[in-house]
Amino acid sequence: MTTKPIVLAFVLIAAVASAQNTKFIPTPEDVAAAPDDAETTASGLASKVIQAGTGKTHPARTARVTVDYTGWTTDGKMFDSSLTTGKPATFPLDKVIAGWTEGVQLMVAGETRRFWIPESLAYKGKEGRPQGTLVFDVKLISFAEPPSAAPTDFRKPPSAARRTVSGLSYQVLKPGSGRRHPTETGTVTVHYSGWTTDGKMFDSSTTRGEPATFPLTRVIPGWTEGVQLMVEGEKTRFWIPESLAYKGQGPVYGDLVFDIELIKIN
Repeated sequence: MTTKPIVLAFVLIAAVASAQNTKFIPTPEDVAAAPDDAETTASGLASKVIQAGTGKTHPARTARVTVDYTGWTTDGKMFDSSLTTGKPATFPLDKVIAGWTEGVQLMVAGETRRFWIPESLAYKGKEGRPQGTLVFDVKLISFAEPPSAAPTDFRKPPSAARRTVSGLSYQVLKPGSGRRHPTETGTVTVHYSGWTTDGKMFDSSTTRGEPATFPLTRVIPGWTEGVQLMVEGEKTRFWIPESLAYKGQGPVYGDLVFDIELIKIN
């Protein structure tokens, strides 16, 4: 894959593959031009919400987003779609065409929106790329902000952090919109980054651009206990003592710090 701003950054589906796929994707009736009820930004990007989302926050320009999408030229010809492969696309939002970078920041998780992207915000007449104004239907499945530098409080929890009986400390960084909590035997989908207490990142799903899904019975005890405290959409920082981590047996040693975002309870 490449991060150059080609069709959806680095997912360009060959026309022959699309033709062989049996999934029918109807062309929007308003593909030729944005309707009167579409919203238009100062840059000329027009959009309309097709299905409202359940999220409360918007991705930042540097977020990694996971989407389903279909793209058409204004004569109704489909030139690209993740739906034909059955696999959503994940990419950094600042590595795609300008209309995507601007438009997806308007969305929340779960939302489907139609965009009319003028050529000046698309491929600007570049040879070999779709020409003119482009129309995209985009469903924002999830997003994650890129991992920051090591937390400044990685050595020990701040006074505002809460502590459980087991010794696990945690602090909510972003409240979630969900109402239920995972069970001890449940399966969850998360984004996460982990640091040792000397500030070195040792693992991150965000840098890989792919959320992790796993049963809570198959992770370290600090994760099993901590993620059960969360709701969907929440991002929390955990300070996990070695006794609740790898207990001196590796792959990493000592107390650990994790930022975890609970995307979905499966």
